[in-house]
Amino acid sequence: MSQKNVAVIFGGKSSEHEVSRVSVTMVLRNINRDKYNVYMIGITKQGQWYLYEGDIALIADGSWETSGKTTPAFIAPDAALHGMVIMRETGAETVRLDVAYPVMHGRNGEDGTIQGLCELAQIPYIGCDVASSAVCMDKSLTNIVLEHGGIPQAKFLWFYHRYFERHIDRCLNEIEDKLGYPCFVKPANAGSSVGISKCTSHREIMDAVRLAAQYDEKIVVEEGIDGREVEIAVLGNEDPITSVVGEIIPAAEWYDYDAKYNDESSRLVIPANLKPQTVELIKKRAVQAYKVLGCSGLARVDFLVRKSDGEPLLNEPNTLPGFTQISMYPKLFEASGISNSELIDRIIDYAIERAAKKK
Repeated sequence: MSQKNVAVIFGGKSSEHEVSRVSVTMVLRNINRDKYNVYMIGITKQGQWYLYEGDIALIADGSWETSGKTTPAFIAPDAALHGMVIMRETGAETVRLDVAYPVMHGRNGEDGTIQGLCELAQIPYIGCDVASSAVCMDKSLTNIVLEHGGIPQAKFLWFYHRYFERHIDRCLNEIEDKLGYPCFVKPANAGSSVGISKCTSHREIMDAVRLAAQYDEKIVVEEGIDGREVEIAVLGNEDPITSVVGEIIPAAEWYDYDAKYNDESSRLVIPANLKPQTVELIKKRAVQAYKVLGCSGLARVDFLVRKSDGEPLLNEPNTLPGFTQISMYPKLFEASGISNSELIDRIIDYAIERAAKKK
């Protein structure tokens, strides 16, 4: 069987650019080179696209950009090309792609934008489609769809920043009346806990809204849940499977960006020490949410298990979850008997399967 041409895409104009670089390093080290001819496409924070043909070890710290091993390249939206264009000094070179494998988190990678480009180019791509990616990226839309689907979650409100600035007292009173304290203020479109604040007063909410507005005009406020943070990995298309459930023991009061990526005292417990019936309920609700939100390929679904009654409340889905050495998604499936290499194989297979059915 001939090798498939796979474009592994990383970086991007996103607040999670650095996380993407670490995630892609793990993917590139575990992808089966006997099955796939891998093209590494890096996107800088300024939005410049390059084919990178250097050492994988230079990606994580960003030094790939100055390695001298980069050539301008891009995925062409022209479906006739069905691939990418490399701007060599000797002229333009085209490469037909069998699969695009974006390893990009947050905006311009996880929100349907790069998925839309792949749709135009008619290149199969891993993960959720355009609509599902966009809905799952926008926390307000996610919450609305989950609410309609009858999946338990924290109470929430959302508004635009400009509305908040014009009606501060009205918004603050509504938050206090409907959600109470503590509550969490979040940008609707961001990941890795970027721009999120825990608030216990009106003054803190005002500061938190202005912080969140640096990342998105749309703001989501959710009630604070005193619960255990657990996560489950989902894999597949129409009939997805789930991993074991894992628990996060954050180093900080809650699992913010620093606790996720910088503080080594944060711990992952796999499998989580939960009652069997709670685990089964989490698995059931994760698959239910996966289908309600239209997910395919892969997603990580995060829950809060409320301490007062043990009720698992869905926190958020992640359609392109982290693939770093400390990331839950690969660890959860590894604990479920699926190695990183096999997991990447399956993710690619599901992308090809979905594209074939779509035709």
